[in-house]
Amino acid sequence: MSIGLVAALAVPSRTMRTKATVPSGTMSSPLSVRDRILHAAMELFVERGFAETTTLEIASRARVSKRELYALVGNKDEILAVCIANRGDRMRLPEGFSEPADMASLEAALRIYGATLLRELTDPAVLEVFRLGIAEAKRSPGIARSLNERGRAPARAALEALLKSAQAAKLLADGNVDEMMLHYRGLLWGDAVVWILLGLEKRPGPKEIERRAQNATRLFLEVYGR
Repeated sequence: MSIGLVAALAVPSRTMRTKATVPSGTMSSPLSVRDRILHAAMELFVERGFAETTTLEIASRARVSKRELYALVGNKDEILAVCIANRGDRMRLPEGFSEPADMASLEAALRIYGATLLRELTDPAVLEVFRLGIAEAKRSPGIARSLNERGRAPARAALEALLKSAQAAKLLADGNVDEMMLHYRGLLWGDAVVWILLGLEKRPGPKEIERRAQNATRLFLEVYGR
């Protein structure tokens, strides 16, 4: 896995950044050291496997002490959880996106959500984490739990909130929201992610992502829209 892919996954999200300032003349801030730890950890997780990687190896590659590693990020499980959470935070509607007031705004919200989710889900760094979780499923089931709790759950909650607000506004038919979400995700990517993970299909480009999001939204609203 390239350093560029690791960096894409490990960069902290807006919700997890601190406001610490660095005094003039300081070589590196705690935040930049933290980034370095996350980058080193993800490199090692992919190279050696999560179970085989030690915190000492992470600290050595990141050029920090184990004490500094634990103070800034935590143990190995916490390091992985942070990396996954950073990605999960991006799989939602942009901040400040208003609740849908009519069919046009609902369509726009669903299309933006779908494109955002598909773009993040098929990001090379995210695919590497999914492959890591699959490879380590028996030895390190905590990876799958972290993917679910810190990556999947925020994206799911965002879609659930959108659909419930649309139902409240009488834009969607009454019905089971869980089933609606399952249907929408199926329309959005079908089984494509499986074959992308296996390397048998290419990641969708920007135009294909937009096309999929638009088609999934149109078909979804034909079934559930009022």
